[in-house]
Amino acid sequence: MPQTITRGYKTLLDEANAKIRTLPVAEAVALHGREDVVFVDLRDPRELEREGRMPGAVHCPRGMLEFWIDPESPYHKPVFAQDKTFVFFCAGGWRSALSAATAQDMGLTPVAHVEGGFTAWKKAGGPIEASDPKD
Repeated sequence: MPQTITRGYKTLLDEANAKIRTLPVAEAVALHGREDVVFVDLRDPRELEREGRMPGAVHCPRGMLEFWIDPESPYHKPVFAQDKTFVFFCAGGWRSALSAATAQDMGLTPVAHVEGGFTAWKKAGGPIEASDPKD
């Protein structure tokens, strides 16, 4: 018997976008480099290698997000304990919307995500650097 999906990805994205802040890419570019903002790159390492990366962004593979945020987790990363604004992005804005909603549900605030993701960032002329092969 085939599976019946009752809440598909479109519904999940609509629910996430209804409760989080979505930054137009121009606003995100204007925030880049501020001391009170942490950009979180959710893309997988192959995407970073292929497309480049945003200078100064923290790389957090999507599959580790909840574990890196939670201070009770053995995988917790101190960057997520800082009193800053966390701006999530992925390639196109889907993973980052879901991630921002999850982070917000966990109690991380304030959070937002970049509309259109890294693709929109590049198109808008946001700063990009080559990926470090050690990452």
